[in-house]
Amino acid sequence: MSTAPPVVVFDGDCLFCQRSVRFIHRHERQGRLRFAARESTAGRRVLTAAGLDAPPNSMVLVDDEGVWLRSDGVLRIAARLDAPWSVARVFLAIPRPIRDGLYNIVAAIRYRLSARLGPCPLPDASLRARFLE
Repeated sequence: MSTAPPVVVFDGDCLFCQRSVRFIHRHERQGRLRFAARESTAGRRVLTAAGLDAPPNSMVLVDDEGVWLRSDGVLRIAARLDAPWSVARVFLAIPRPIRDGLYNIVAAIRYRLSARLGPCPLPDASLRARFLE
């Protein structure tokens, strides 16, 4: 069994994804999840070690149980968050094609959503400490 911390790999060019990382950081107070932008050296290293040759158009969770993409990744991340957000794990009971269909809709419009969010402020020290180098 690996003792490596679980890692969330995200699209570092997407403001929606950056804000998602900030949300995860705020609501996962145990601080176990680590983060890596898929464009970074650390992100590419995590994806390659996970057997993903090309960066997926998805937020990715890599943990001791496997590599989780799309809705599986997002809901397994949510399951690690503090209550009430952890309750989102119940949506894993919905068939994956339906969940991934909804995920793909959000993924398709995420850059448009980002345009409405405005720029992200620089991460504070506690968030920076959770990024892989």
